[in-house]
Amino acid sequence: MTSPADPVAGGDPSGHPRLKLLAVTACPTGIAHTYMAAEKLQQAADSQGIEMKVETQGSIGAENVLTDNDVRDADGIIVAADKDVDLARFAGKRVLSVGVSEGISHPDRLIEQVQSAPVHGGGGGAGGAATTSGGGGAGGGRERSVAYKALMNGVSYMIPFVVVGGLLIAISLSLGGHTDPKGGLVIPDDSFWMHVNQIGVIGFTLMVPILSGYIAYAIGDRPALVPGMIGGWIANTGELYDSKAGAGFIGAIVTGFLAGYLVLWIKKVKVPKFVQPIMPIIVIPILATSALGLFFIYVIGKPISWVFEHLTDWLSGMTGTSAILLGAILGLMIAFDMGGPVNKTAFLFGAGLIATGNQTVMGMCAAAIPVMPLGQGLATLIRKRLYSEQERETGLAALFMGLFGISEGAIPFAAARPAQVIPANMLGGAVAGAVAGLADVKDAVPHGGPIVAVLGAIGGVPMFFVAVAIGTVVTALTTVALVDISERKRRGEPVVGSVSGGAEPVLAGVGAGVGAAAASSAAPPRKSPAAPAPSAPEQAAPADVLSGYLTEQTVKVQLAADEKEAAIREMAELLARTGKVVDVEELVRTALRREAQGTTGLGEEIAIPHAKTDAVTSPVVGFARSAEGIEWGALDGTKAKLIFMISVPEAAAGDEHLRILAMLSRKLMDGGFRERLEAAPDEGAVLEVLREVR
Repeated sequence: MTSPADPVAGGDPSGHPRLKLLAVTACPTGIAHTYMAAEKLQQAADSQGIEMKVETQGSIGAENVLTDNDVRDADGIIVAADKDVDLARFAGKRVLSVGVSEGISHPDRLIEQVQSAPVHGGGGGAGGAATTSGGGGAGGGRERSVAYKALMNGVSYMIPFVVVGGLLIAISLSLGGHTDPKGGLVIPDDSFWMHVNQIGVIGFTLMVPILSGYIAYAIGDRPALVPGMIGGWIANTGELYDSKAGAGFIGAIVTGFLAGYLVLWIKKVKVPKFVQPIMPIIVIPILATSALGLFFIYVIGKPISWVFEHLTDWLSGMTGTSAILLGAILGLMIAFDMGGPVNKTAFLFGAGLIATGNQTVMGMCAAAIPVMPLGQGLATLIRKRLYSEQERETGLAALFMGLFGISEGAIPFAAARPAQVIPANMLGGAVAGAVAGLADVKDAVPHGGPIVAVLGAIGGVPMFFVAVAIGTVVTALTTVALVDISERKRRGEPVVGSVSGGAEPVLAGVGAGVGAAAASSAAPPRKSPAAPAPSAPEQAAPADVLSGYLTEQTVKVQLAADEKEAAIREMAELLARTGKVVDVEELVRTALRREAQGTTGLGEEIAIPHAKTDAVTSPVVGFARSAEGIEWGALDGTKAKLIFMISVPEAAAGDEHLRILAMLSRKLMDGGFRERLEAAPDEGAVLEVLREVR
């Protein structure tokens, strides 16, 4: 390491030019770590006389963005991130890629390491970094998150195609379609609504390759995008491997991971220097696409076709068996892959029997078809806190698609949580199919969903709706129960009794994180204990402290709690003094669920637990101190003595509170500010210190 440069002269005493470094910080679960890492790196660089610019990619978007000129003049780039960061712009520069926790814990070491890091050769995603250090950060181990992050990347890009395509198809069918015994719901070819329908079909057609392509992209960077998308298209085009149905979204997941890891493997092959520039744009995409496509057609595709044919033969031999059993089996198949080969086998089997006069089998299928999107959409309504804002919006779209028999509306949920959603779908589909078989429901057209009944193609309409309703409820309750169990196991909590006692007990513990003791204690009911209404002290508090979200009512100079869960509960009760907390227990659960994703102990004896929940009616911030400190799992091992708690309702979770959190995180890196905060003798003095946060 060279001696520190002279920041005034623009170089060190020996006349060497001043070292110029860049950094990017980002974390997936919150924004505090993003800004803490940025401030730590900046401070470390300033202390060594090194020029540094840090781009932060927080929840409010990229700030202090690195320009082409910045990159051109840089001697190295540190990427401290736990999510994908586009590295293509850093080609030809030394790049050190680490977890965000490393940026907080070891900024000086990173500055030293980046000066000898390998040169980045190109590529778009995080995987393209030349060096990856340990310390994956708050969100968990880096290796554990690679596959999940890749899957979520594909799902996030796929969702708009599912929603747009599905809703356009549903609208066109409802406004321009009519029933036809041979064609199902038919739209006249020369109709305006046919064009709307065709646009929707294009969206659905692109959905599967998009999923595959962006899974591959997250693993193998930009060279993996083409083989991933083409592989997904092949997987979804059964004609290429003599199958009447493509492999659907499950095939897309397979091709996405195969393409991504195939590209990574090809990248490791040593090639002559003159070939290196064309590797990512010509050689790798061509080799990977050809190999993956042929492998799917000749190796994977043939078994899919074989299974399809034998499933059809097997079902043909069951037509004389119990209608309940046949309905359950058809429902299981319809729900398994939502448009994939198993689904298509059951659907085409039922559709083919309509021409023979047997409409009962199609009636079983018609009842099962809408259950998956309706069930997953219902799950997002009955337990909102299980789902992100994007997932809840997708859930509303899924409900609408379910009404029109578009089972693909549930695919985003199945792709994101296959182990929980697919079994729940299958159970609900089996129940719906069995009930329809028991009631001898008939369907005269090859289509499903309530729209078919509305248009008069269903025989036994009341029992058809009963079958759909029961299957939907079973799917929704099973989904939230399985996700609840999965979350509890992930956090090491007991799961006994988590799925008993009806709908509310099934759902109540989802993501709770308050532990068995809190759940069984003699504490007051879920609703907030009687909290004093806002009064004169709040009005007298300085309105400009953290935009007025923190007042003297929400400051406590000494916490009684000596461990994290108790401290969060005490902080939640502190926030309840404002009258803005309607459900203390839910606020505690949400904050602890956030802790389970990654500690909010930021080091330097600081913790900032936060919660986005409708347990509060408007944004509110609290501050408390602990003289002895509370173990918070901080990255630097220190106990938390300065604790801020931030809570906002779902509807108010916009940019403002995120900017406050960013400003607070940066200011807390100032040692003098922390000392003044610790020394403030009372609540009023604390507020005066916090006025410095700008």
